[in-house]
Amino acid sequence: MSNVVGYQVAAVVLVVLVAGCGGPGATDTPTPTDIRSSPATDTPTESSAETATDPGTPDSPTATPIPTPTVTATSTPTLTPTPTPTPTSTPTLTATATPTVTRIASPTAAGTPTATPTETAASPPAATPTVTPTATVTPTPTETPPRSERTEFRVEVVEVVDGDTLEVEYADGETETVRLLGVDTPEVHTDTDPAEWSGIPDTEAGRAHLRDWGHKASEYARTELERGEEVRVVVDSEADRRGSYGRLLAYVYDDGDLFNLALLRQGYARMYDTEFAERSRFADAGATARANDVGVWGFEGATRTRTATATATPTPTPTATPAGPSDAGGDDPAAALAITEVHADADGNDHENLNDEYLVLENTGDEALDLSGWEVRDEADHSYRFPAGFTLDPGQRVTLYTGSGEDTGTELYWESGRAVWNNGGDTIYVYDDRGTLRIERSYS
Repeated sequence: MSNVVGYQVAAVVLVVLVAGCGGPGATDTPTPTDIRSSPATDTPTESSAETATDPGTPDSPTATPIPTPTVTATSTPTLTPTPTPTPTSTPTLTATATPTVTRIASPTAAGTPTATPTETAASPPAATPTVTPTATVTPTPTETPPRSERTEFRVEVVEVVDGDTLEVEYADGETETVRLLGVDTPEVHTDTDPAEWSGIPDTEAGRAHLRDWGHKASEYARTELERGEEVRVVVDSEADRRGSYGRLLAYVYDDGDLFNLALLRQGYARMYDTEFAERSRFADAGATARANDVGVWGFEGATRTRTATATATPTPTPTATPAGPSDAGGDDPAAALAITEVHADADGNDHENLNDEYLVLENTGDEALDLSGWEVRDEADHSYRFPAGFTLDPGQRVTLYTGSGEDTGTELYWESGRAVWNNGGDTIYVYDDRGTLRIERSYS
């Protein structure tokens, strides 16, 4: 019995072994790889029958040998593992927008500054504006009339010939001889006829007197009309353009002042009896100078004989006396205005120290005096007009300076560019706003 069990066990073992060796029921699942087959090898397996006799057990029948099945090893294909390729991850390229970076040079905080190059994007060219040309209007040049038709010129003094004649030069270089219109000064190169000069006797003394004042007139003209100075020459439409000697007859203005008229007022000339626009004005100036014995009219030897020598007699300086009511024709407040001081000789150069040349006027009356529009003049016809609204109270004084400054109630400024009052003597005229002569005062 035990033998039988043993065989059975052996049989089971064999079956298990066959099953484990890949029998018909066993299946190997190959890895999905490349499979290479090898030739099957028949491996014979020998099975031996083992007969067991148990002599000590008489009761056991003789065991009949049971044939042991022959186990034939079936060739099992050898599976060669094929290397599994390792999948390589392919990177996915993602399109990324690359920003344009403009690098700006930034100063380094510490140490030596490092120059960082600046990449400047090229700017597109600026659009050039199209300029539409504008038609330029060319002015039509004005034709300058010929000199023979013109009435006014700016000229340069070349030479003073005598008191009433001078040589001038135009801008183009041409020269001209100008004879001062409406006036006549005593001659210096020939004799002067005393008969033409009222009050001057036809005597040697009279002729000597006229010759002397002829030289004085020439010197005065050279002082006022300096060589190289620019003056204005004006032709009078009511007078002849040229005289008998072909000279240009004209007025000469020096710094705005009419030089012809100044000669009459200063007593250097007489009025020339002819027709011209300023005749009335010139006649008044000449008559005033003659009545006051100004300049040439102050001859002292009218009653002397032909052999007498003319002796210059000094003219006394008039006293500054205000005009009284009787002079003004009644109780007129304007008659109370008086000139109380004349300071004609300034320190140093008179033309460079204008405010040291002045007049002082005073209201000597007991009523306020309105001087609006009143005028102060000298013999050369320089004039000053009092400003509107200027009033001089009773007993109040006002100083009139020749130069420049700011007007006040006690100080007024002529604003003249040169000295006005002659150091050697002059006459001061004061006219009211209606042109009436109120004061006439001479000094020497």
